[in-house]
Amino acid sequence: MKKCFLFLAVFFFTISINLLFTKVASAKTNIIILATTTSTQDSGLLDVLIPIFEKNTGYLVKTIAVGSGQALSLGRRGEADVLLVHSPYEEEKFVREGYGIRRKMVMYNDFIIVGPPSDPARIKGIKGASEAFKRIGEAKSLFISRGDNSGTHLMEISIWKKSNIRPEGQRWYHETGLGMGQTLNIASEKKAYTLSDRATFFTLRKRLDLQILLEGDLMLHNIYHVIEVNPKRFKSINNVGARAFSDFLTSKEAQSVIKTFGQDKYGAPIFFLGVKHR
Repeated sequence: MKKCFLFLAVFFFTISINLLFTKVASAKTNIIILATTTSTQDSGLLDVLIPIFEKNTGYLVKTIAVGSGQALSLGRRGEADVLLVHSPYEEEKFVREGYGIRRKMVMYNDFIIVGPPSDPARIKGIKGASEAFKRIGEAKSLFISRGDNSGTHLMEISIWKKSNIRPEGQRWYHETGLGMGQTLNIASEKKAYTLSDRATFFTLRKRLDLQILLEGDLMLHNIYHVIEVNPKRFKSINNVGARAFSDFLTSKEAQSVIKTFGQDKYGAPIFFLGVKHR
C-alpha cells in the first residue's frame, strides 16, 4: 500500500513539474527580446509601434535600447531575438558570419552635425561633413563623441578618417560612452559640437542650446534595418516571434505610422519609408 502511495505521489509530482515547465516554455514563446539603437527608443517611435504589434499578435516585446554595436553584440551572444539597428557595415558582417538572417530595410533618416549657436569653428554653410570635421579639429573646438561603438559613433569615425584628422587623445575631443540623448545634453551644456541622428535631436531640441550647422551631405544617410537572430546558432531564440515582428515593421500598417511620425509635433516626419506599399 505504501509503495502504491509512493508511486502515485511521484507520478503526480512528475506530471505537475512537466506542466509547470510547459507553462514556462509557453510563456517564453510569447516574449520577444528586441535589441535596438537608442534613437528608435528616444524618438518615441517604438512607444507607438510596439503597442500596435502586441495588440495584433499577443506577443510581449521586451526592448533593450543600446548603441547598434552593443545590439549586434547581444545578437552574437543569443541574448536577443531580433535587432533594429543602423550600422550597415557591421550589420552585413553580422549576417555574413551567420549570426543574422532576413535583414530588411525598415526606414531611413539622416545624421546632422550640431553645435553651439556661436559656431566657433565656423562650419555653418559648409556642404561636406568631412570638411566640417576638419575645421572643428583645426580650430580645436570641443567635440563630444558617443564613443560607444554605436552606428552614430561608427559614422563619426568614418568622417574623421575622411577628414584626415585623428581626434583620439586630443584635449578638445571627449567621449561619453553614452546614448544619443545624453550625449546631446552634454554637448549642449559644454557648448560643443557633436554628430546626431535627426530623430533624437528633433525630440530633444527644445531643451538644447544647439543648432543644426550641417545637413544634407549624402555621406550622412542613416538607414535602419531589422535583422532576425539566426535560430540555428541558438536554440533559445524565439524565431517565430522575431519573424512576426520583422514582418510587422515592414508591413503597410507599420510603414503608415513611420510615414507620419513626428509630423504633428515637429512639423515634419523624422523618419522616411524603407518599404513601398501600393
